[in-house]
Amino acid sequence: MVSSPMEAAHAAFWAERGGLLFRQARHAASMNQRALASVSGTSRTTLSAYEHGRKSPTLETAGRILDAAGFRLALEPKVEFTTRESGDGRLFHVPSRLPRLPVAAALGVARLRDRDYDLADREERRAAYALLLCEGGPQELLDHVDAVLLAELWDELDLPPHIRAEWRPLMEDAQHGVGVIT
Repeated sequence: MVSSPMEAAHAAFWAERGGLLFRQARHAASMNQRALASVSGTSRTTLSAYEHGRKSPTLETAGRILDAAGFRLALEPKVEFTTRESGDGRLFHVPSRLPRLPVAAALGVARLRDRDYDLADREERRAAYALLLCEGGPQELLDHVDAVLLAELWDELDLPPHIRAEWRPLMEDAQHGVGVIT
């Protein structure tokens, strides 16, 4: 079967990405290629080909290699962002779904615009969430906004109507447990 140039580019991208994943796992496990290959039941030359994107393993083989390095292959939902423009021309971002954060992140300290917000304190979390929904970039939203905590504060947030309107469908889903990443 002949693949299109686009399919070939996608295959090359994923082979390179997979190679990086194997190298990161191997280095994190403090193993050389020979040791990881031996423990995972593959040859060093084959592992090298995987790590350099020259070959792509089956899903079963990838799982076995990562397992041997002390990791597991997992499915993680993808979060995409829509960028919207507010009435004053500033941009804000709305995710396709909301994550549940680890407790340490959800109730930790968020450094935003040269100020620390103690997210364990409800009032500070409310102020931080209002700022993040209006001005936060995608990574800031992923790092600091917890789906359940946002749903709990939703009615109390001081948000401009256009931002509230853009976030409302996501919040309605979150309040019903839909679209929340656990």
